[in-house]
Amino acid sequence: MDVQIHELVGAVHEAAWLPWAVQYFFLIAMSVTALLLALPGFVFGRQAALPKARLALMVAVTTGITAPIALLADLHQPGRFWEFFIYTHKTSWMAWGAWVVPSYVGLLILFAWAIHRPAFHRWGTQDWRFAWLFRLLSLGGEANWFARPLGMAAGVAALGILVYTGMEVTIVRARPLWNTPFLPLQFAATGFVGALGAMLVLERVLSRDGALEARLNRTLAAALAVVGALGIAWFALAISGLSPKHSEALASVAGFPVWQKIAAWGALSIAVPFGLALVLPRNSGWITGLIAIHAAWMFRWTVFMGGQAVPKVGSGLYDALMPTGIAGLMGVIGTFGLWLFLIIAYTTFIPWAEAGQPDDGRGAKAPGHPVRSV
Repeated sequence: MDVQIHELVGAVHEAAWLPWAVQYFFLIAMSVTALLLALPGFVFGRQAALPKARLALMVAVTTGITAPIALLADLHQPGRFWEFFIYTHKTSWMAWGAWVVPSYVGLLILFAWAIHRPAFHRWGTQDWRFAWLFRLLSLGGEANWFARPLGMAAGVAALGILVYTGMEVTIVRARPLWNTPFLPLQFAATGFVGALGAMLVLERVLSRDGALEARLNRTLAAALAVVGALGIAWFALAISGLSPKHSEALASVAGFPVWQKIAAWGALSIAVPFGLALVLPRNSGWITGLIAIHAAWMFRWTVFMGGQAVPKVGSGLYDALMPTGIAGLMGVIGTFGLWLFLIIAYTTFIPWAEAGQPDDGRGAKAPGHPVRSV
């Protein structure tokens, strides 16, 4: 009787989903959740929420512009983007995303323009060098009653982004770590954490309002509590065996020390800002904000890049190499650099601090708008 031994050797290979994908999922989640945080102040008439809404709109616009650029880079050949429209398929979440993403970005920019239009008009009537530019931006008027329906439409598109980005990864059955029902919820919850972290950092740089910082920290603590609860529920389902998908996902990584360290680091990234936000809501925005941004980014890096190191068959971990050049670390740094540039440009050329609630459609200003004298 002949005995044959077949040895499976894991080969070193580059990751299929590049860091550009991490950047896209990170930035688009921050954008849509920040927009949802801006709606109470600008659309639903909550005057007290305006300071938070101004920061949220800034985060939404800057990350909403940067994210599609990272997405196009992840396609390797940007021309492939058009193939989603030409060869669309109603059962493909990527195909749906090709329609939802441009709709969201377009509505977001129109909403932001409508919110800032009165300030554009005021700046355009003043005697200074760039008055002509702001007259052009205001399109010769200051009415912005249409900001509310635009904001509602952008909010619906934002919810569509949350659904599509979560489902696009969840449906990959070949990877148990991705194919779990909790993943879309975790993407959404960590998106709120990242958006609030960015708002806290911007508040420390731009406003330095202790009361606003405390409100943002309390909201961040609530978002972190949701992330923690989802993580505990995921783990409970996995170890109890009630959900075979979660049990299989846990089994695929539980035996590796590196994944145990990742889990401990993730828990600390939730617990530390949560405790600081509750115990020291003022004067802790720098720390809680930066850790929150890190936690949101780390979750996506672990899911996408770490998930590709988990073998589909066999044992051990794949030795997946991160690509060099602009597709790897330089791509990550470049994306963050573009986001920082847009924030600088936004705060320099956009009258963000004057943003208020839209008028009522009859020429009357909503509460909080300064009335121009004739």
